[in-house]
Amino acid sequence: MAKAPLADRLRPKTLDEVVGQRHLLSPGKVLRRIVDSGNIPNLIFYGPSGVGKTTVARIIAERAGKELCRLNGTTASTADIKEVMERTETISGMNGVILYLDEIQYLNKKQQQTLLEYIENGRITLIASTTENPYFYVYNAILSRSTVFEFKSVEPEAAEQAVKRAFAAASEEYDVSFDLEEGVTRHIALSCGGDVRKSVNAVEMLTIAAMSGGIQDEYDGGHCWVTLADAQEVSQRSAMKYDRDGDQHYDLLSALQKSIRGSDENAALHYLARLLEAGDLLSPCRRLLVIACEDIGMAYPQAITIVKACVDAAVQLGLPEARIPLAEAAVLLATAPKSNSSYLAMDAALADVRAGKGSGFPRQLQNKHYDGADAAVKGQFYQYPHDFPCHYVEQQYLPDDIKDTVYYQFGDNKNEQAALQYRRKMLEEHRRLTEQLKNK
Repeated sequence: MAKAPLADRLRPKTLDEVVGQRHLLSPGKVLRRIVDSGNIPNLIFYGPSGVGKTTVARIIAERAGKELCRLNGTTASTADIKEVMERTETISGMNGVILYLDEIQYLNKKQQQTLLEYIENGRITLIASTTENPYFYVYNAILSRSTVFEFKSVEPEAAEQAVKRAFAAASEEYDVSFDLEEGVTRHIALSCGGDVRKSVNAVEMLTIAAMSGGIQDEYDGGHCWVTLADAQEVSQRSAMKYDRDGDQHYDLLSALQKSIRGSDENAALHYLARLLEAGDLLSPCRRLLVIACEDIGMAYPQAITIVKACVDAAVQLGLPEARIPLAEAAVLLATAPKSNSSYLAMDAALADVRAGKGSGFPRQLQNKHYDGADAAVKGQFYQYPHDFPCHYVEQQYLPDDIKDTVYYQFGDNKNEQAALQYRRKMLEEHRRLTEQLKNK
């Protein structure tokens, strides 16, 4: 009979044995107090894979004295949900049923509505988990009847304790002493990106490999040597938690933009590196172009031209060489002066358009040269600015209902302040020359 994976065999039995999540499970924390009370409400656990969501749900069910039913949102049907409901009529479910629904985000709206019917009458208690933001993917009516708790990636120090415990358990189970090269446990804990299950799985692979042709001590039977090189091979690239359609994707892009906006070139390079290491080239290219316009803007208008050149070079080069021009773009943007004045001005103009303001055009701006019979005042009356001093003439350009609206405010950076000073001097000179012409 095949054994369950080591990660399942070592699954904690109590909340105190759970690795990490002290912000939720330490004595006195809200979730811990709820579990200790035995009165379990509907819960949604949100966080990355392998951080204890399923383990905590099982411990909660056992502590509450209720039957635990498990479904996975990727495969569960409406019939499966109804079958769980029927468990409440059985002897095993007479104290209540806890439904642990993994990956709830994969249930469609109709399935989530069916589930709502059953949790609303209190006959089942829902504990759902999701790796995606529940506020985007879970039916609002279910959210309103549940409490959301966020599970976080396990810190390397805590994950390393789980790795050591896994080696000890494997040693006892196989009656073999595993001698670890310096840095093995630390490397596994770091490389698995806060996923304890992945860390323990790496331990299981290493112990099996060590007993199946690894370096063994012929003079002292029962010893197996686990090398750092083997650990690196088993866990290579495993620290990358990345899904191009999920929260990790958007979190990384958000972190990249906010780091550049905050003028932290080191953080920008870090998040860019994570995106590129995951093999995503196009997303950071697009985001860097957006940043050049949104966050640098009029403070350094040439930035968009330079970043476009870097992006074009990156796309032509491909990875891994693409990292070089993209790093240049990221550092340029992070260290450049910042302005969002044109971005804010555009959004303000869009808000007016969407609100129905600014209908029609001033007559002098229209592309027609003849007025209809109903026109009270005939003639276009457009004044050609180049015919006036300083190539400027005062006339109305905005529609009548918003003619005095100001969208753009000059930023306080050197470039925009220079443009503002030019504007002021141009107006002063225009008025001076116009006055001279009048006096001739």
